[in-house]
Amino acid sequence: MGHSQYDDAGRRAAWNAGKQVRTKRPLTQKQIWAVRFYLDRERRIRDRALFDLAIDSKLRGCDLVKIRIRDLVAGPEIRTRAIVIQQKTGRPVQFEITSDVRASLLAWLERRGGSVEDYAFPSRIDHTYHMSTRQYARLVDEWVIAIGLRPEEYGTHSLRRTKVSMIYKATGNIRAIQILLGHSKIENTVRYLGVDVEDALLLAERTEI
Repeated sequence: MGHSQYDDAGRRAAWNAGKQVRTKRPLTQKQIWAVRFYLDRERRIRDRALFDLAIDSKLRGCDLVKIRIRDLVAGPEIRTRAIVIQQKTGRPVQFEITSDVRASLLAWLERRGGSVEDYAFPSRIDHTYHMSTRQYARLVDEWVIAIGLRPEEYGTHSLRRTKVSMIYKATGNIRAIQILLGHSKIENTVRYLGVDVEDALLLAERTEI
């Protein structure tokens, strides 16, 4: 199973101690493939599945790490769509699982084994429990550093924002993004995407009447 050089069980400081809190950039398509190439080259099957699922699901880290195998599978196959209850809002949110992501999840779950009630990504300390958000954040730091990015500018929210940012740029559909992110208010979605007057004007300029 893949591992992280940042997995130091002796450290107990907050994962973001000393870091500036700022909006994290979404990844570009080129950066996504760079991370995938790195993880495949290092044979990090678990990490590839975790990265892919983070991009497709658009979930917060606290929800991503708690996904159980039953949430991802239907019989012997990986689901094409899944649904989870968000910890922050208590509201259900659905997400798609695209073909490439299903393949990486299947490769990991076949390696992982266990029952459908088990967590998809177990803790390195107690395999009956899920990976911690702290461990997930360290893994993301490692991935972005591996492809030459600054961890101060990218983090777990980069993965949550990546696909919706691409969808927004392609469609300008804020309501669709609100649904995909599971936001209760569209104002939260506007702030999350960083939509401003320039974005609105560019969308208007592309629309001819």
